[in-house]
Amino acid sequence: MKPNWLLCVALLLVGTSSIQAHDDEFDHDNDDVIDIEDSLDDGAEEVEELKHEASTPPPLPKVTYKAPVPTGEVYFAENFDKGTLAGWILSKAKKEDTDDEIAKYDGKWEVQEMKETKLPGDKGLVLLSRAKHHAISAKLTKPFIFDTKPLIVQYEVSFQNGIECGGAYVKLLSKTSELNLDQFHDKTSYTIMFGPDKCGEDYKLHFIFRHKSPKTGKYEEKHAKRPDADLKNYFSDKKTHLYTLILNPDNSFEILIDQNVVNSGNLLSDMTPPVNPPQEIEDPNDQKPEDWDERAKIADPDAVKPDDWDEDAPAKIPDEDAVKPEGWLDDEPEYIADPDAEKPEDWDEDMDGEWEAPQIANPKCESAPGCGAWQRPMIDNPNFKGKWKPPMIDNPNYQGIWKPRKIPNPDFFEDLEPFKMTPFSALGLELWSMTSDIFFDNFIICTDRGVADDWGNDGWGLKKAADGAAEPGVVGQMMAAAEERPWLWIVYILTVALPVFLVILFCCSGKKQPSAAEYKKTDAPQPDVNEEEKVEERDKEDAEEEEEEMNEDKPEVKQKSDGDAETASQEEEEEEEDEEEEARKPTEEEEETANRSPRNRKSIKD
Repeated sequence: MKPNWLLCVALLLVGTSSIQAHDDEFDHDNDDVIDIEDSLDDGAEEVEELKHEASTPPPLPKVTYKAPVPTGEVYFAENFDKGTLAGWILSKAKKEDTDDEIAKYDGKWEVQEMKETKLPGDKGLVLLSRAKHHAISAKLTKPFIFDTKPLIVQYEVSFQNGIECGGAYVKLLSKTSELNLDQFHDKTSYTIMFGPDKCGEDYKLHFIFRHKSPKTGKYEEKHAKRPDADLKNYFSDKKTHLYTLILNPDNSFEILIDQNVVNSGNLLSDMTPPVNPPQEIEDPNDQKPEDWDERAKIADPDAVKPDDWDEDAPAKIPDEDAVKPEGWLDDEPEYIADPDAEKPEDWDEDMDGEWEAPQIANPKCESAPGCGAWQRPMIDNPNFKGKWKPPMIDNPNYQGIWKPRKIPNPDFFEDLEPFKMTPFSALGLELWSMTSDIFFDNFIICTDRGVADDWGNDGWGLKKAADGAAEPGVVGQMMAAAEERPWLWIVYILTVALPVFLVILFCCSGKKQPSAAEYKKTDAPQPDVNEEEKVEERDKEDAEEEEEEMNEDKPEVKQKSDGDAETASQEEEEEEEDEEEEARKPTEEEEETANRSPRNRKSIKD
């Protein structure tokens, strides 16, 4: 135990000495400053500058905004840093099959900085209205044609107020002769729809493309499988996130958030419904025969109801063994009119009828086992069997579940290059949102992954760096996390309390020394004892030796002439000797144990 206490004291001394050294150093520096001021008047200004530098905290790292510039060929690039909607067209259309009051695309758009921007000068497109239809679009520098190069679509989104229900996806509008951006609406043909969408607790990241059947010429939407990643945080943290879609000529695709892949697959195998239809389909004209029997089990036609089966027996019967509890108040009702209730002053009996006081529980029933007419409780009827039904047996005529026959699919085709989609010539946002202030920025459409990464690093990367520079330290982040997840306080408390408990346990617990009795049970050598214990042992041994000598030199007691007295005396002496012998046994064991220790043998000889 002593080493543990010494270690604790040493740790405290080290900590104290460190603090004292720091204080001494600070005091020493101050003394030096005072001495310099007293002795060297010429260096006063330099000392003041040093003191000012020491007291001023280091400035936070500053991130300066610089508008991103494409580093290669692009089909579309927009950073909104000019502060205008130049090149963008607001839709004047009306949504079909909707009430006129909400059919207009009258939601407001503006180019402005984020509400809590860390990068002055960085502007974006902001959806300002809530519960409105919004539609805005812009033409590409040239139409995108799907051939031998990949397609990369990338842009930034920030839900500055979070999001209740609404989308932030983009549509790549198909190149058609009917395309009119002034009349852009929900039915306008698009080639790809991509981006985040949320309503309720359903968090989505859409990737939909419209595939044209080479057989029928009709378009059908193909939806990518849902990502395995948890998307909730991207909608709720109010930070700017970078969304990227990469389509490759080999039909593979990748979806990234903040330059991390969250979904990937192949257009031929990971879309719903599949791009290529099945070779065979069920014959729509085939009908199930009237005598087709799909029943796997039938009632046994040979079964007969037993004669003693009583279908009229009730399921419950009164308990004949029940006895009315003592003190039951038969004449007292369970509820009575409230004696303290008063008829409202505005009560009109002609309109409201006769007024009656509200019912309350009868106070007399509170101390009684019950009130009102007592009835026997109901119990299950042991003779109840219910309605008789014949047992079920296997159907000998069972033919299985009927299915229509298969026929060749007249619309079957095999498109092994779904990547070659309909060309598109514009980008549009057609959205409905119950939340305002959705921030869009840094759109780019290109074919080079490096160009998209450079654009993302110069735009989104700067925002991320600025947010990181302004974020609180580790303690602040832990406190913020605990506010969102209160159960983290338990983790924090355990993390702090457990080491403290272990230190106290280590410092305050000592190894228990075995008692002398434990050494007596074995031949293990007994540890050295201190001087006081040696003296006590020697005194005890000397007293035992003197007692033995006195017993040996004691004169014999004269025998009585009477035989009975002599016998009694002998018996008493024998009993005394037995008691003395029993008393000496522990002492002899202690002597034997003590003699085993070399140091104790030496002490006894001395």
